[in-house]
Amino acid sequence: MKGELLKRLFRAIASEDQTAIQSMLSVVVEEERKKGHSLLAEQLENITHKSSRQSPRLAPEKSTLSPNISRDVIPTTSSTETISKTSDAHSLTLLSSKQRFNHPFIVTIPRERLRHHMILSDVVEDRFRRIEREYVARDRLAHHGLRYRQKILLYGTPGCGKTMGAERLAWNTGLTLVKVRFDAMVSSFLGETATNLREVFETASQTPCLLFIDECDAIAKSREDVQEVGEIKRVVNTFLQLLDEYEASNGLLVAATNLTKFLDEAVWRRFDDVIEVPKPTRAEIEAILKQTLSSVEIGIINWEKIVQKLDKLSAAQIVRVAQDAAKRAILDREELVIQEHFEASIKDVVASHV
Repeated sequence: MKGELLKRLFRAIASEDQTAIQSMLSVVVEEERKKGHSLLAEQLENITHKSSRQSPRLAPEKSTLSPNISRDVIPTTSSTETISKTSDAHSLTLLSSKQRFNHPFIVTIPRERLRHHMILSDVVEDRFRRIEREYVARDRLAHHGLRYRQKILLYGTPGCGKTMGAERLAWNTGLTLVKVRFDAMVSSFLGETATNLREVFETASQTPCLLFIDECDAIAKSREDVQEVGEIKRVVNTFLQLLDEYEASNGLLVAATNLTKFLDEAVWRRFDDVIEVPKPTRAEIEAILKQTLSSVEIGIINWEKIVQKLDKLSAAQIVRVAQDAAKRAILDREELVIQEHFEASIKDVVASHV
């Protein structure tokens, strides 16, 4: 048995967490079965089930079961009664991480929260529009044996607009945006992360949606990195396989990353389109500022001077400067956003990102 597995098992025993202990025992049984030790695995499993049958039943108010599991499965009994049905004990043993903690692997973003007004260069804008046009014409393309661009990878520096790009695609195609929650999906249990990832893809393929995988480098790291453990490499292999098999029901898959140099080389060719979302140019900076301030009055502004100070900043930082300038004007009871508001906002934003 691997040392890490032993440590997890001993921690579970030391904490007297029966659910964690049963889960770790199941992992040990599976490990032995994978090694070809079928007889040993069967013996260990029998011991586990025998122990479960002899353990006292948990009272409903102290149960760690998910709210989704019916209370009818475990009737109310006194603490001195024992489990009489093997199936009930076995179901406790086989609880998955998701069931134990009731954490969804994906979250749906309401349409009214989608940001879709983007200022992009003509080249990048054309590439986004091409994806949207192909999606609208997907039936005509299929009639000629062609498939629309379905798997998109967005990359660029933090704050450049990758997440907004996914939201814009969802808005313009009318698809529901479904975002992967890595905090719930990534598990410390051996082999469980890959299983969770497969469940995410299977769920997303059932109905038309835009599956958004932000910070995809977490599950697509280079397998040549000697510092990564075998578990990470298995997750990457699963991710590549799922990308190959991905056949969404009239949907899109959009992945985003800041760390392109850490991505496995095999990941790139799995996508139908790879788009870099760069930092805005000076002309785009001015357009972003004016768009962000469209709901307030603007006084006399030396745009050239302001833009010069914001050069090389990300789109997110530029939006923050404009919003902060508008807040200053409102709090100062000014009717206009003026140069001084911008100057103070730029000073604060730049200082906070040093």
